[in-house]
Amino acid sequence: MAATQSDYYQTLQVARDADGPALKSAYRKLAMKFHPDRNPGDAEAEAKFKACNEAYECLKDPQKRAAYDRFGHEAYSQGASGGGGFGGGRGQQGDFGDIGDIFETIFGSAFGGGAGGGMGGGRQQQRRGADLRYDMQVSLDDAFNGKSTEIEIEVSQSCDTCDGSGAAPGTSERTCNLCNGAGAVRAKQGLFVVERPCPTCGGRGQVIEDPCGECRGEGRLDRPQSLAVEIPPGVDTGTRIRLSGKGEAGQRGAPPGDLYIFIHVKPHPLFEREGTTLATRVPVSFTTAALGGSVDIPDLDGSTNTVEIPTGIQSGKQLRVRGAGMPVLQGRGRGDMVVEIAVETPTRLSRKQKEILEQFRETETGDECPESKGFFSKLKDAFGA
Repeated sequence: MAATQSDYYQTLQVARDADGPALKSAYRKLAMKFHPDRNPGDAEAEAKFKACNEAYECLKDPQKRAAYDRFGHEAYSQGASGGGGFGGGRGQQGDFGDIGDIFETIFGSAFGGGAGGGMGGGRQQQRRGADLRYDMQVSLDDAFNGKSTEIEIEVSQSCDTCDGSGAAPGTSERTCNLCNGAGAVRAKQGLFVVERPCPTCGGRGQVIEDPCGECRGEGRLDRPQSLAVEIPPGVDTGTRIRLSGKGEAGQRGAPPGDLYIFIHVKPHPLFEREGTTLATRVPVSFTTAALGGSVDIPDLDGSTNTVEIPTGIQSGKQLRVRGAGMPVLQGRGRGDMVVEIAVETPTRLSRKQKEILEQFRETETGDECPESKGFFSKLKDAFGA
């Protein structure tokens, strides 16, 4: 190598004390930037790409790097490296894995031949069927008690005529003549030989000469299917129920996907739900609020919860009924019920009721409603009234 050759650290734009990950990151960035496939016909970019490969090949190897740090490029001139120079087979083979990573980054998985992935892929595996989604609405009562139901969906299923093979009965697939069953073909592109799925067999390595007349070689057909679904107690909006193997059929005998049922709980006229807690707003008369009493609230299990109203309760006060909420999904016990009190002022009073209330007002001292008394006292202090 010429003594005037660029410094490897400058080529990769890293410091001389850069560690392995820093070297690799810098190399990948530059290799992607100057790759010939990104710069077709650009001789300068191709030269920089080669220089980056050469620099990284040296610096990524601790022994080569130590020799380079000590002797510079002279360490590899005229066989000084003892056969470990850049023309050696070991260096080129080690570099190929990093080039494969660059291809994967730039071009995605299009160059991998299928199941093998990367640069060395072969025949593609049969593709598993797609997972499907079904949205189901249930009432809060069904979410509380659980439910056995049945749904009907139209889904791709294995063809009965060809047993999912795609080939006409009595026939079978044959090895692809183009790829000889490998599922991939190779072609030269720039400086590299790249591998792509075989265009004749689509990467499967096999072709069907006589396709099934029922499914036209697909191995599957769309048909309605009835499925039994068990909804466990305690489900909530967003709960997923998985039916294994009930999704779309796989291609030509491949395993089917799964069916995911997404639960949506419909609003309830009495309760609002938050997790396992049921909340409800209960209006009570102002006499019950003043004197105390009780209210009966139905439970989703069919029973009744009697809630005691303490004397002098105010609007907005929340009373908790332990164990009267929603069941714990796939667990034990229930959450709580929260009852929010709304004191209702009467709007239709008889003459006698008005007379009684007038008598009550005449006897008021202000101590009956300490919050009101305190509020008006603050007003007097604030405005000097």
